[in-house]
Amino acid sequence: MEKERKSLIIAVDGHSSTGKSTVAKQLAVRLGYVYIDTGAMYRAVTLQAMRNGWIENGKIDEKSLAEGLSRTCIDFKYDAETGRYVTYLNGECVEQQIRGMEVSGNVSAVSGLGFVRKMLVEKQREMGKNGGVVMDGRDIGSVVFPDAEVKFFMTASPEVRAKRRYDELIQKGENVDYKEVEDNVRQRDYLDEHRQESPLRKTEDAVLIDNSHMTIEEEIEYMLETIRQKQ
Repeated sequence: MEKERKSLIIAVDGHSSTGKSTVAKQLAVRLGYVYIDTGAMYRAVTLQAMRNGWIENGKIDEKSLAEGLSRTCIDFKYDAETGRYVTYLNGECVEQQIRGMEVSGNVSAVSGLGFVRKMLVEKQREMGKNGGVVMDGRDIGSVVFPDAEVKFFMTASPEVRAKRRYDELIQKGENVDYKEVEDNVRQRDYLDEHRQESPLRKTEDAVLIDNSHMTIEEEIEYMLETIRQKQ
């Protein structure tokens, strides 16, 4: 009789525009796990702040944002038609809105605030405490679930990541400049790695994946093999 496989907590961290969400979503489907996109949670909070005027000219009204967080509900729902999980903010599907350049330009500042991270980390721990989850972000393996059974850290060259992001935005019909996208990728790397609250870093026990020249299927197969060894 085949032994029952354990329901693991799988942490997928890494730089922006490495395709973490794309791979983690498909990984969750293959495993029959729940997928949680923590980056989308920070993007949703950023969108909420922008809509309510809590961010103006790059400056954040921290008092209003802190008060508004208690009224902010973020959820993920599986879309059977597309086979993907999508992000909901206060009952509204905002998957497309949170991926635009304006949100990208503000999310690092919002996610660097201690009270924002504290609230969302608590929510993430509650969502994943029973295992059977694939959770991606910047600090899953280092802060949210330091004892996660499987940890991956994804990276790629800034140029490759910028090209991927640029192609994605063009496909969505956005009018963007490649140089602007590359500058945003490099700026986010710097802000993510140097912020005081939970800076982006690879933990010693995380498996490094440089996907600059890998296909999505190659990544998933490599990750599945690693996961099988832990079950």
